[in-house]
Amino acid sequence: MEKVKIDVPVMAELHAKGEKPEYLFWVGCAGAFDDRYKKVVRAFVKILHYLKVSYAVLGKEESCTGDPARRAGNEMLFQMQALRNIELFNAYGIDKIITICPHCYNIFRNEYPDLGGNYTVINYLQFLEKCINDGTLNIKSELFKNKRVTYHDPCYLGRGNNIYQEPRQILNALSVELAEMKRNRSFALCCGAGGAQMFKEAEKGNKEVFIERTEDALETGTAIIATACPFCMTMLTDGLKYKNKEEEIKNLDIAELIAQALNL
Repeated sequence: MEKVKIDVPVMAELHAKGEKPEYLFWVGCAGAFDDRYKKVVRAFVKILHYLKVSYAVLGKEESCTGDPARRAGNEMLFQMQALRNIELFNAYGIDKIITICPHCYNIFRNEYPDLGGNYTVINYLQFLEKCINDGTLNIKSELFKNKRVTYHDPCYLGRGNNIYQEPRQILNALSVELAEMKRNRSFALCCGAGGAQMFKEAEKGNKEVFIERTEDALETGTAIIATACPFCMTMLTDGLKYKNKEEEIKNLDIAELIAQALNL
């Protein structure tokens, strides 16, 4: 299937023309470099265009938030990254930031203010749920009606920022049969990649966390595992492969579910 080209506005180009978008869409490292998560970014961008949202990306000017550096203990590198980003945001007069990565969301919202970076930071699930509630996003579709779906709560959305209801309300709007895992919401098991664990080998002697979490999902009899984090997507996709279930059970981001329901 031929990919449709999407013209994504770039902040520097709009700034040169004296234009200022309402939102900065922060793509994130996974969205920029991970082949699987690029599909999630593409799905969300299609939704932004469908909604005619005023936004722009930083493009080549975007760098890492510094979150992995701080989690791994390299405070100096984190502050270097953060201060560079804050300087860039302020130069463009950025007020509102939409993120799709919970790790980016958390650090912008809760840790950048300590360094003078004060912005309205919005997770894409909050944004999408608001659009559904105010009627600007109508996702009544038969595509996923009564399809059994389980949702994995990312640590940095759930326990970190109390975002539990939004993803579930979106899934209910898609008319899915929501099957909760035995450990959900504040009791949800981590995917195993947070806190910079993504970049190190697992300790020996115990069952790896991503396998245990995948087993939680499989116990629900789900057809789709809905995720909302690039780390979680990677770990649960690996878990499905480990269990030889990748052909029969899909791991899809909530943005992908909405884009498919809208036939974007």
